Amino acid sequence: MDLQKQTAPAVSELRASDAERDRIADILHDALAEGRLTVDEHAERVEGVLRAKTVGELDVFIRDLPAAHRQGPGPSPAPHRPTVGAIPIDPDDNVVAIFSSAVRKGRWRAGRRIHAYAIFGSVEIDLSEALFDHQQVMIKSFSIFGSVEIRVPENVSLRGMGGGVLGSFEVDTLDSGEPEAPIVYVDGWAVLGSVEARPRRGKVVADILDRVQRKVDKSLRKHLNH
Repeated sequence: MDLQKQTAPAVSELRASDAERDRIADILHDALAEGRLTVDEHAERVEGVLRAKTVGELDVFIRDLPAAHRQGPGPSPAPHRPTVGAIPIDPDDNVVAIFSSAVRKGRWRAGRRIHAYAIFGSVEIDLSEALFDHQQVMIKSFSIFGSVEIRVPENVSLRGMGGGVLGSFEVDTLDSGEPEAPIVYVDGWAVLGSVEARPRRGKVVADILDRVQRKVDKSLRKHLNH
């Protein structure tokens, strides 16, 4: 037991989760709205939150704010946040634009989780011709004095769960009629910037029914081989 106590990492050394980053970002957003932080201070701290790796690094950004010292239960999950199941915590792909632009488009394989960061820059993520190996795709978007533009095929389901602080967060919700169609979740924040997700008309995931049939055939072959 003594050895375990000696080797166990302190809470401040634990790796920070997306939920913990969101909690710190919410505190900073409230501090900006209350006038406790200037716009420049807020942008600088949010940028630091995005780079933070541990719980201790996150706490530094709210140490001088009253919300950090209030006792009480942690925030409850957002009522419309979906349960994304197998979507991993760590991103399969990072799309970063800092005083620049970054683009993902054309025929490419979309991972289960994509993180997009536009800081004084622009990010374009175009899934209209992408290959979907997974039914659920999460795009975590952060726009600080920048823009994140997301385009999806018109026959997928599209959900939005983020918000804006002196910025614009707009997601055109879609409900696909195909039960096997991919579901794209767009989450995050727009701080003095914009996040926009819309369908690209005329673009569809053409192999949805083929993919369903391949799954059925594979299950049948597996069953017959046994």
